[in-house]
Amino acid sequence: MVRAGRVSGRRQTWGAAMVMAACMLAALPAAADDAAPASAPGVVEQAKRPDPLVPLFVRPFAAGGKGRNDGNPVWSRSGLFLSFERSEGDKKEVRVHLADGTEVQTVYHQLSSGGGEMKFFFPGVVEDISYNASLSWSPDDMRFLFMSNGGAGNYDIYAGDLGSSSFTRLTEHKEKDGQPDWSPKANAMVFVSGRTGKGDLYLMDLGTRVLTRLTQGGSEHLYPQWSQDGKRIAFIAGSSENHDIYVIDPARPAGPPRRLTRWEHDDIRPVWSPDGRRIAFYSNANAANDPRIWSLMVVNADGTDPAEGDGLAAKAVAVDVIPDVERGPAWMPDSERIVYVKNDRLEYHPIYVVTIADRVSRQLQTETKMNHDVSCSADGTIAFRAQVDQWDRIFVTKIKE
Repeated sequence: MVRAGRVSGRRQTWGAAMVMAACMLAALPAAADDAAPASAPGVVEQAKRPDPLVPLFVRPFAAGGKGRNDGNPVWSRSGLFLSFERSEGDKKEVRVHLADGTEVQTVYHQLSSGGGEMKFFFPGVVEDISYNASLSWSPDDMRFLFMSNGGAGNYDIYAGDLGSSSFTRLTEHKEKDGQPDWSPKANAMVFVSGRTGKGDLYLMDLGTRVLTRLTQGGSEHLYPQWSQDGKRIAFIAGSSENHDIYVIDPARPAGPPRRLTRWEHDDIRPVWSPDGRRIAFYSNANAANDPRIWSLMVVNADGTDPAEGDGLAAKAVAVDVIPDVERGPAWMPDSERIVYVKNDRLEYHPIYVVTIADRVSRQLQTETKMNHDVSCSADGTIAFRAQVDQWDRIFVTKIKE
């Protein structure tokens, strides 16, 4: 697959160009297609494949074409807007469209070239002319955050207003800042900064720019995401190929975070269920003990589930999935189902929907190939990228209930 400025299959490690603690992304399969299937405790063994899910529609979201790759679709809070990243040659931009595909805005932030050596790198980021990524929407859908190197070599966080061509730079540290997530209930963001030498989480009041440090070094703290009530933040912490899932209360940053996993396997990309009761994430725990095989796990957010061993392994709801490290697992709005991509080369990586209660997965008949980057809106519309003539395009679909 031809990708400009993006990495598929094995994501590049964080120390790819400069000094940084080894990232869990190195554990992603060198080629997900080559990983052998495996089962895990608790996952339903489906001797007979359940009837597939028939979508109401499947359609391209925006015009594609040769030399252009689209990916990482992100719905606004209400589902009125869909943003995605576009790579075309050296140009990297974020595009914002209405849910019906109508173009609203293009975000392309460019500064003069320059910048020096940086100690901290974000995963999956390619150091080239410009890169704009990690868009996060405000509660009212009228503003958004994104991280960009602006062509200057260093990553900072910017805020933009819907429909405006001007942006406000929120961070200006010499080290990298990124992975912002706007609180769904307040004018505040959580983000990751390399200013301590490792990745630490910071809270910024977007009105006053006052910073509060939430974590205290020692290891990378990454991929923060707010719960829907705006009271908790899920993230991963660890080093090398062993990261665990944590939850922190930003109102009490001095208190220890709640640890949801504690074992030798790599756990990445936690995502809250819409009702805030559970957290889904990817883990390379599997019965074959093969670090190339990834499972989709779901645990209680309050820490009442086992944090290790067979008890935690039994929380797998699907095995041999392709982990989406751009956005993480895609919850349906009912908090009872998750949409994921199956690691099945013969079927061109089909999209499945698993029901958490019975752990039965059903294939969604999209007829698309090499699917990735699944995202669900508040009304259940599913956006994803798929390959067409060797180039990536965004598609949207909806399940026929």
